[in-house]
Amino acid sequence: MSGGGRCNFTNYYVTPENFISHNPHFCKSALSRYTPYDFIKLVEQHQIPYHEKTLGQLFCDNKSKDILTMLITECDKAHVTIKLNTSIEKISPQDNQRFTITASGEKISCQSLVVATGGLSIPTLGASPFGYKIAKQFGLKVWPTTAGLVPFTLHSKDKEHFAPLTGISVDCTANNKRINFRENLLFTHRGLSGPAILQISSYWQPGESVNIDLLPDTDLLATLKTAQIQQPKISLKSFLASLLPKRVIHSFLGPLEEKTLANLSFKDFETICQILQNWQLKPNATEGYRTAEVTLGGVDCNALSSKTMQVNHIPGLYFIGEVVDVTGWLGGFNFQWAWASGFAAGQVA
Repeated sequence: MSGGGRCNFTNYYVTPENFISHNPHFCKSALSRYTPYDFIKLVEQHQIPYHEKTLGQLFCDNKSKDILTMLITECDKAHVTIKLNTSIEKISPQDNQRFTITASGEKISCQSLVVATGGLSIPTLGASPFGYKIAKQFGLKVWPTTAGLVPFTLHSKDKEHFAPLTGISVDCTANNKRINFRENLLFTHRGLSGPAILQISSYWQPGESVNIDLLPDTDLLATLKTAQIQQPKISLKSFLASLLPKRVIHSFLGPLEEKTLANLSFKDFETICQILQNWQLKPNATEGYRTAEVTLGGVDCNALSSKTMQVNHIPGLYFIGEVVDVTGWLGGFNFQWAWASGFAAGQVA
């Protein structure tokens, strides 16, 4: 379902800095040993057409089903048995460093057990806390989980005020004291979404404000002062119409928009710049796991080998992907972590 059904399967510019974890160094080993170009090579071997959209994000030209077909084909080559509609009822460690899995009444014995159950995001896809329960069963620490890459909801007053802007997208920078993102913001009927908001949401704590600049490439104060000399009779809303949608200008500036530039003081200009380029937004909350693209937190990286993803004190037990406390940015980074951590475990499992 990612990438609007075209599967944003990786990103050209993956670095460890694109990931959030209580152990920020943990992801380095796996990411360095299975890079985006390794996955791209596999995509090309299967003759899947793809393209770069923006910021290194790679998408299928056609449908995400191409990637799914590729993965299933690779499973067939490796003689993988895929069992659907199967409930895992019990996992039991054995004395001979093996595991017995009871699944829908059937007992399966294995030497390696790889847990790749994902997080809690989008429960309609089958997301569940099952992987975290397995980790706790074996005595592993699990960091508290929260929704990441998720839209913001607004307080009632702000929600009502910005309701007329629903569906409008604006280029912006969104930042807090920890990080800055430059992408689009989307006004929705519940609050704010769009890439910039999804990105900053992973770094947001309840009660915090987010600073938003709706004109990130513009020295607005200097531009207004120059325009006042050159076009004194033009109204503020007419002048700003080339920079922002008219409905945005109206919602943010109100009666000021009707004034001509000649009738605006320097203090007015400073107020306008503050409103449009230093918008201090305090979200009410996020939309939660229902629409979140990822889950922050998870199995403690310090319990795992960064080289193999194996549990340090339990030979044969591995955790990979989103169930681990490694969360990527928007734009193919979480897929690349899935491929890389899976590859790391696959070399030994």
